[in-house]
Amino acid sequence: MNLVLLSGGSGKRLWPLSNDIRSKQFIKIFKGEDGEYSSMVQRVYNQIKTVDDAAVITIATSKKQVSAINNQLGENVGISIEPCRRDTFPAIALATAYLHDIKGVSKEESVVVCPVDPYVDLDYFESLKELDKQAEKGEANLVLMGIEPTYPSEKYGYIIPESTDDISMVKTFEEKPDLKKAGEYISNGGLWNGGVFAYKLGYVLEKAHELIDFTDYTDLLAKYSTLTSISFDYAVVEKEKNIQVMRFKGQWKDIGTWNTLTESMDENCVGKAVLNDTCENVHVVNELNVPVLCMGLKDVIVSASPEGILVSDKEQSSYIKPYVDDFNQQVMFAEKSWGSFCVLDVQEESLTIIVTLNPGHMMNYHSHENRNEIWNVISGEGRVIVDGMEQPVRAGDVVTIQAGCRHTIIALTELKVIEVQLGKEISVYDKHKYKLEI
Repeated sequence: MNLVLLSGGSGKRLWPLSNDIRSKQFIKIFKGEDGEYSSMVQRVYNQIKTVDDAAVITIATSKKQVSAINNQLGENVGISIEPCRRDTFPAIALATAYLHDIKGVSKEESVVVCPVDPYVDLDYFESLKELDKQAEKGEANLVLMGIEPTYPSEKYGYIIPESTDDISMVKTFEEKPDLKKAGEYISNGGLWNGGVFAYKLGYVLEKAHELIDFTDYTDLLAKYSTLTSISFDYAVVEKEKNIQVMRFKGQWKDIGTWNTLTESMDENCVGKAVLNDTCENVHVVNELNVPVLCMGLKDVIVSASPEGILVSDKEQSSYIKPYVDDFNQQVMFAEKSWGSFCVLDVQEESLTIIVTLNPGHMMNYHSHENRNEIWNVISGEGRVIVDGMEQPVRAGDVVTIQAGCRHTIIALTELKVIEVQLGKEISVYDKHKYKLEI
C-alpha cells in the first residue's frame, strides 16, 4: 500500500504545546503500555506498520516540520517537502510526482491519502487497505472514505452517497453546515468527509499536469512557490463525476482542539500535576519542571509549556486561536533531527537555551556573524569542533565560541548543553552552514 500522510498547519488551537514548528501531531501525549508517551504521528505510523508492515509511507509536509518528523520517526521515512504552504492540491500533486519520479511507483498503482493525525483504532487502517483495493479495481477515478457520523457536526463537510451500500457512487457534496442542516444530511445518509481518499497514481498525475505547467517532480518543486493555493476538494474532488465512497463505521476522531484531545487522553495529568478531590473533569498537561496544583475546578484544561500557560473552560478552549494569533514571541521549544532545544531565558542582548543532542547526532557545522556563544556541558560526553580543532567534552566543560568561528558539537552519549548566546543582534537567521569532513 502506498500511503501519503498529510502533515501541515501550525495547530495553534493546542497552544501552548503547539507552535509554528511543533504542530499538534508532534505533541507526545498518548501513554503506551511501556509507560512512554507518543505523539499523534508516532501513534498513526506505528498503527500503519502493525496492519501493513510493507506499506510505503510518504509524509507530505513543510520544511519546518522535517526535523521533528526525523526526530520522532527516524531518518528513513519518506518525506515530500513543500517549500511553502500552497494548500492540499499542490501538496498532493507534489507527493504524487515524488512517488512516480523519485520512488518509481507505476501510474497503475493505487495511492491512499489521509491526514496524519486522526485518533483511530486499527480497524481504520484495515479499511484503508480495502480503500486501496477498491481504487485498484478502477471502477471510479476517486474512492473516498466516508465516516459514519456519531452526532450532527458543524466541523465537517458531508458526502451524500447514492445508496446505503458499503460502497456507493457519490450523489453530492455539502459544505460545513449548521446543526439543523447537519441533522438533515445525516437523516439522508450523509457521511463525514474526513479527507481520506484513494486513486491510481496516473489519475492525479494527469490532473496535476492539466492544472499546473511542469515537466517532472524536480520542475514542480522548483515552481512550487508560484502555484495558486487551492484545496484538493475544490481542484479535483468536486469536479469529478466518476467518484465512489466507502463507509467507515469505526471510531474516528479529529483531535483539533483541547476539548477533543482531552476526551482521548488515558489519564487526567501528564507531567507534574496534582488535582484535589473537589476537581471534576479536569485535565492537566504540564511540560515545565515545576508542579501544577488544581483545586475546586470543573470542566477545565490547564496546559503549561515554555510557550506559555493556558487555563480554560473546556468548551471555551475551542476559541483560543485569534488570541494566540496576537502573541508575538519566538519559538521556545522545538524538536530537531539531532535532538531538541528549549529556551530558558530571553534578555535584550542574551539568549539562554538548553540543548539536548541524541546519541550519535550532531549539529550542523556553522557560524554566526553577530553573536558569541558559551557552551556549558551539564551531562553526557561528546566532541566539539571549532574552526577545525577538535576536543572531547563532558559534564563540567565550558567552550567559548567567538562570532565568525565555525563550530559544531557531536554527541557520543545523550548530551545536554546550556548555550548562552551574547550579542546585540541575536537572530535565527544569523547562521551560515558549512560542509564538515570528519
